[in-house]
Amino acid sequence: MSQHTEQSARQAYCIENARIVTPSDVVAGSVRIGDGEIRAVGSDVTPTGWDTAIDAGEQYLLPGLIDLHGDGIENHLNPRNNTRVDTTMALGTADRENIAAGITTKYHAISFENDPQEGRSTELAGELTTAIESASSLLADHRIHIRCEVTQEDAVAAGISDLQSHDVDLVSVMSHIPGKGQFGDVDAFREFYESSDHHSVAEAEELIEERSGISMATIRDRIDRVIDTAHERGVVTASHDDEDPAEVTQLQEAGVDISEYPITLETAKAAHDSGMTTVMGAPNLVQGGSQWGNLDSETAISAGVLDVLCADYHPQSMLAAPFVDTDEPLAARVARVTKNPADAVGLTDRGRIETGARADLILVEPEPTPTVSRAFVDGEPVYRAEAR
Repeated sequence: MSQHTEQSARQAYCIENARIVTPSDVVAGSVRIGDGEIRAVGSDVTPTGWDTAIDAGEQYLLPGLIDLHGDGIENHLNPRNNTRVDTTMALGTADRENIAAGITTKYHAISFENDPQEGRSTELAGELTTAIESASSLLADHRIHIRCEVTQEDAVAAGISDLQSHDVDLVSVMSHIPGKGQFGDVDAFREFYESSDHHSVAEAEELIEERSGISMATIRDRIDRVIDTAHERGVVTASHDDEDPAEVTQLQEAGVDISEYPITLETAKAAHDSGMTTVMGAPNLVQGGSQWGNLDSETAISAGVLDVLCADYHPQSMLAAPFVDTDEPLAARVARVTKNPADAVGLTDRGRIETGARADLILVEPEPTPTVSRAFVDGEPVYRAEAR
């Protein structure tokens, strides 16, 4: 969680001369913030006598970005093979990286999976949830997204245990099975694990044998257990790498709220039409396609079935994504990384620039590449980086 000390008299600010991206439009004007909230928005807003005025220099003023699925913390924990960084240090550096990318609310996608070669274990996952929950010096609002690998019973048990004992904000179920979802055939699964620099050929073959032998009835039972526990705790739920419309129907009937990374356009349409929120990776849009050859984000956007973009493995892509031309108004593109993810998880206090909303704001210079010059979290200035 973000930690900003409450003060009896907090500084108020007026951000002037900005191109303000509201939920419906881009407005030239000013935004006043005080006591952690947006106080006024518009072309006629001016500083009061006690405001600190900030000249935006006609930069874009956006709501702080909300990332529902980012696993970049793993890169900070394991910056090189066989190198493990202290969890508190890794969380601190991830915090600054995300703020610099404009992400003010971060859902860390923590893998409850036992794969030592990839640096993943249920013990490390539990350590991360505890570290995030108890952190006291972070700039962004950090939240817990449990990713539960349902091909492993011990991972399911650990995920459910943490779900019951920690302040979890989102839980997703994933099943990395050869020939399914992200890995459309066994060869794709084998190639990924053998080329990851972490697995030997023998270890990859062992994974194929282990995960291919699990029945779909067992998988569905484990999914139900995780989803039922989440519902009991009032936690939003998501699926991962949904393969086809039939799978979407099963997951929707089980009570899943969000479809992450649907594999095909038909799958994304089925999820969208069923009322599920659809989420895909911002790097997919920024780089022009899926690294796995699956559905690309721009096609899903053109079809009107993509609601949210997330950082996935690259926070900076979330900031760049709204400035990729998709033949839509800028406000609609910004909503995919602000208002829409906020609405998907019930954070109705943020993700939009309007009176009364939480003052999580970023100033962005779009050229030559989108860059954050200032960031505010809960009305407090937490970041400043301006070119000389």
